[in-house]
Amino acid sequence: MTTLSNHQVLLADRPIGLPKNSDWNIIETDTPELKTGEILVKNKFISVDPAMRGWMNDRATYVPPIPLNSVMRALTVGEVVQSNSPSFSKGDEVAGLGGVQSFCASDAKTWEKVDTSISPLPMWLDTLGIAGLTAYCGLLEVGQPKPGDTVLVSGAAGSVGGHVGQIAKIKGCRVVGIAGGSEKCKHIVDVLHFDDAIDYKTEPLRDGLKRTCANGVDVFFDNVGGETLNLALGRINVGARVVICGAISQYNVTEVPTGPAAYINLLGRRSRMEGFIYFDFKDKWPAMQKDLASWHSSGKIQTQHDIARGDVSIFPQTLLRLFEGDNFGKLMIELSH
Repeated sequence: MTTLSNHQVLLADRPIGLPKNSDWNIIETDTPELKTGEILVKNKFISVDPAMRGWMNDRATYVPPIPLNSVMRALTVGEVVQSNSPSFSKGDEVAGLGGVQSFCASDAKTWEKVDTSISPLPMWLDTLGIAGLTAYCGLLEVGQPKPGDTVLVSGAAGSVGGHVGQIAKIKGCRVVGIAGGSEKCKHIVDVLHFDDAIDYKTEPLRDGLKRTCANGVDVFFDNVGGETLNLALGRINVGARVVICGAISQYNVTEVPTGPAAYINLLGRRSRMEGFIYFDFKDKWPAMQKDLASWHSSGKIQTQHDIARGDVSIFPQTLLRLFEGDNFGKLMIELSH
């Protein structure tokens, strides 16, 4: 089979705080000869997600840490260009853990075909992929909202948060989003149809929570952690569900963070706080994707894509945008080949 030139981003060092240029090594190598059962995928879009920062640390979480001098882990969508598997043909469009590289040669069992007649390729990293599935699993399986509940969402202008708010509205809830900047707050209210928004850049969060959640919070979907989580715990109602999806405010801290001081409210309010990983619900993904596709096609779910375009060398600077609050919607890289 034809050998192709492959550009890869390798993890060269474990970051302390925000990742630096020296934490990466960008190389050019040849694609390998395929083994039996493998396929070669030309990555077209790379998902850029907050979870990547945790994968870089030298400790296991729900997945092992990325070994040093290995390709940076990433979800990708792309096209099969060579196949040594009966399950895939050249030209098939697929999604999987393709990594931050131009091409990925790996076991065909780690890839899934995607149907671009249902939705374009980038949507399989967004509404029909990690963002929509994470929102669906976390809100409906863990948060279990009821009609009339007040649902509070942090990181509401991000890909997961935006989907959470819209699904909550579909389920008959009142939804309040926390976001940074007037443009993002206007977007989640005017386009995503949140009922209210708190701009943490211009309004103290404590005041914003009093204003928008005067009757308390029934479900808090947290993507931020830190003081945002602590203040939200101060507003929970009896029987509230606090869904821990992420803690982007904590990913680059250099000291061990303390726990939320207001955790005792979970006792007094007879509430629960629960973390989850969307992989835990993989057996339910097909049904969830059917719902998400239906809601998107009917206009009940709107999406915002923030797409950086270039080769893999733009990955380090694109990743930093997540932690600077600069991204608006689902952040991904469209690769030029």
